[in-house]
Amino acid sequence: MRVVFAGTPDVALPSLRAIAQSSHELVGVVTRPDARAGRGRSLQPSPVSRLADDLGVPVLKPRSAKAPGFVEELAALQPDVCPVVAYGSLVPRPVLEVPRYGWVNLHFSLLPAWRGAAPVQHAILHGDEVTGATAFLLEEGMDTGPVLGTMTEAIRRSDTTGDLLGRLSDAGAGLLVAALDGLADGSITPVPQPAEGVSMAPKITTADCEIRWQEPAFAIDRRVRACTPDPGAWTTFRDARLKVVGLTGDVADDIRLDAGELLATKRAVYAGTGTTPVRLDTVQPHGKKAMAAADWARGVRVAEGETFA
Repeated sequence: MRVVFAGTPDVALPSLRAIAQSSHELVGVVTRPDARAGRGRSLQPSPVSRLADDLGVPVLKPRSAKAPGFVEELAALQPDVCPVVAYGSLVPRPVLEVPRYGWVNLHFSLLPAWRGAAPVQHAILHGDEVTGATAFLLEEGMDTGPVLGTMTEAIRRSDTTGDLLGRLSDAGAGLLVAALDGLADGSITPVPQPAEGVSMAPKITTADCEIRWQEPAFAIDRRVRACTPDPGAWTTFRDARLKVVGLTGDVADDIRLDAGELLATKRAVYAGTGTTPVRLDTVQPHGKKAMAAADWARGVRVAEGETFA
């Protein structure tokens, strides 16, 4: 089949590579426009755009999938199917109708659970033990289309969003190619999603990443892992924002601290929660590099009884 791939960030790269190496003909790539990044704020192409250039594949960068002229540009490539991974723009009906086999989305959850922009973050935040990926046909609704295939993945006790997304994007690439193969040879029949079990996963905001020290320790651990690496879990210390990059697995049952209260020893930093204290592993002060929590505490000289806001 003639394939036009749509995607933007790093998590889309394994799927783009797998399609390029498959029996299908990769005739184009759609990605988001170049964006300003880095200290110089210069325009930078997306990771998918850079890989497409390396592969020698034509790249379309519409402002959005609704941009004037985009449907004609896409149609000129004569795609049979458009696989999509984290493209970042809703696809309107006229564009959905261009490829005869439709748009096949790789979504990082077991649909209908966690429909939306941040399925992996919400799975970790809510304490799920198993997640996965789903290949399905795009509709105008939010991740509502019929399913072509799924894969499962256990959520490990120490998984951050970055860890889990890395595994899902690698394994999901094979699922996506298998879905394209099945459409091509007619061996896959799309199956409607069940009406039960629907949950939504809206984009994680900076406000969602603020640590609430009154929560139990397990909930704080989930929030830190769900928000790592981006946008990053954070708290406030002496009126300045402090990013909490990681906690250790240590359980501080023998320490008694109020919620948000700090205890700094020579080798460790503990913070009180709604249950048992947690031990901070790595923190990042605003404008500085990440560092061991004990090093940070020595530098700022945490006083007895000081607290996070």
